[in-house]
Amino acid sequence: MRTTFPPAPERLLAVLCFSTFLGFLTVGLPLPVISLYVHEQLGFGSVLVGTAVGIQFLSTLLTRGYAGRIADTQGPRPAMIKGLWLCALSGLLYIATDWLPLSSEGRLGIMIIGRLILGYGQSLLVAGMLGWGIGTVGGARSGQVMAWTGMAIYGAMALGAPLGLWLYQQVDLASVGLLVGLLPALGVVLVRNVPTVPVTAGERRSFISVLGSIWQPGMGLALQGVGFAAIGAFISLHFVHEGWVGAGLALTCFGLSFALVRVLFGHLPDKLGGPRVAVVALMVEAAGLFILYLAPSAPWALAGAAITGLGSSLIFPSLGLVVVSRVEPQMRATALGGYAAFQDVAYGLTGPLAGLMVGAYGYASAFLIGAVAALLALVIALQLSWVCRKRVAAC
Repeated sequence: MRTTFPPAPERLLAVLCFSTFLGFLTVGLPLPVISLYVHEQLGFGSVLVGTAVGIQFLSTLLTRGYAGRIADTQGPRPAMIKGLWLCALSGLLYIATDWLPLSSEGRLGIMIIGRLILGYGQSLLVAGMLGWGIGTVGGARSGQVMAWTGMAIYGAMALGAPLGLWLYQQVDLASVGLLVGLLPALGVVLVRNVPTVPVTAGERRSFISVLGSIWQPGMGLALQGVGFAAIGAFISLHFVHEGWVGAGLALTCFGLSFALVRVLFGHLPDKLGGPRVAVVALMVEAAGLFILYLAPSAPWALAGAAITGLGSSLIFPSLGLVVVSRVEPQMRATALGGYAAFQDVAYGLTGPLAGLMVGAYGYASAFLIGAVAALLALVIALQLSWVCRKRVAAC
């Protein structure tokens, strides 16, 4: 009789990560398109452009705690699957935005509803992925799960941004929406045979209590995220304003360099300590954003985006290891959701606030803001590294 063996945990984790990749293509595909559509087709200014981009991240912020609670209490599988379906629904609303005979204000309203739904779907998807992945390979490999999840997310940004921009330029927004609607459904099909993981029993603290334990790495993550949010919201308009070609490639350069570091050096946070790795990574990110701010041509701008991706790559898992060490297993998804919510704050506020700056000082000023924020995050990482060396707290 033929003996069958269960799939290796790494193979199951790879399936979950690929499904997450498909889900996050719904974020990457429209990211460079939204700003162009709102500005060029609907006729709105930079503040509403930034709002249309950033409101998705605000929605994610407001639902992180709830999504983490669902993953911790009901299980990560239903959380992840529900998140994928909500991401797909956002694509239908992009189609409605493009096709319905409404005023510019009405179309913007439908788009914003789609962005809000996408934000909630993203929140559930990440909480489910992290809980399901850690439950599959074991808590001792939490850093690996966070690293692989980041590769899936930013790989989706790298591929999605130029593909979405090409579809928009060749066809229309509705074609982008159609692809956004189909890809998460494929993700649901792929995870159907991945075994579920049990819900961890134990007393559950309030979300506010969890935030009190993780606010330091969370603030570091939030400040680090300002740079990527500025690139996502304004890089396309910056290229157009300067008369450069290759706007979609900027996010591709960021995402590819991000993924390359995760592949080659994703083990370093577990090996060397999260805060120590974060210190070096934040120096590199700040340098990349300064290059992007000062770039005299498209190649320099693309190089700046790539260097920013190199630095950004390991910050989430590096500071995330501090988070995992400070909470109980039954609160892990809630804590990681709260941790990621700090980044959502940066993503949600950077668009509209930087929009005020670019109106006065030009699009490049958004990247200067990101560089300064990365340096502030560096101060937090240095403090966490010092605490770890003194063994005052778990890291």
